[in-house]
Amino acid sequence: MMSKKFLEAVKDRRSIYAISKESPISDAEIQEIVEAAVLHSPTSFNSQSSRAVVLLGDKHDKVWDITADTLRKIVPTEQFEGTAQKLSSFKAGYGTVLFFEDQAVVKHLQENFALYADNFPIWSNQSSGILQFVVWTAFAEAGLGASLQHYNPLIDDEVKATFDIPADWKLIAQMPFGKTVTAPGEKEFQPIEERVKVIK
Repeated sequence: MMSKKFLEAVKDRRSIYAISKESPISDAEIQEIVEAAVLHSPTSFNSQSSRAVVLLGDKHDKVWDITADTLRKIVPTEQFEGTAQKLSSFKAGYGTVLFFEDQAVVKHLQENFALYADNFPIWSNQSSGILQFVVWTAFAEAGLGASLQHYNPLIDDEVKATFDIPADWKLIAQMPFGKTVTAPGEKEFQPIEERVKVIK
């Protein structure tokens, strides 16, 4: 039977947007969570294509400055205020995890298993999604609030140049995190009977 503790952790994982520049756990514990997630999250063909970069301190601030500067160039001035407020809420956090997929690994698999070539980019994204979920859930269990953002590919080049990211790493998502300031509201669910079928 599946662990009730695990399911409780899954339930506790929510999108938390009101976060602060505090953390209930140490930087070493944050690193431990991300490293364990990267090591043990499954990947297709055991490709181990997922990559993660943890940004703390002024490096965390920098990624949201990059995002703001990038969007300011393309979002109409009269609409930018709302965007700026949203980005400020992410920057208000303690850190950010950047999730990447190594395209050199994906290309290698495509070349060596040509029959499945079209599927490897899809499976790579699925692997990244699993990793994101594991980190997110582990953060929630550790008392960290987080949300998942997708400003790629707009910020990709600047992020790679600023943080010396390998060229083959494709940015998939950004996860700002920090101490929860405001808990999320009640979540509404569609009837489970409409979403799960048991066929015997």
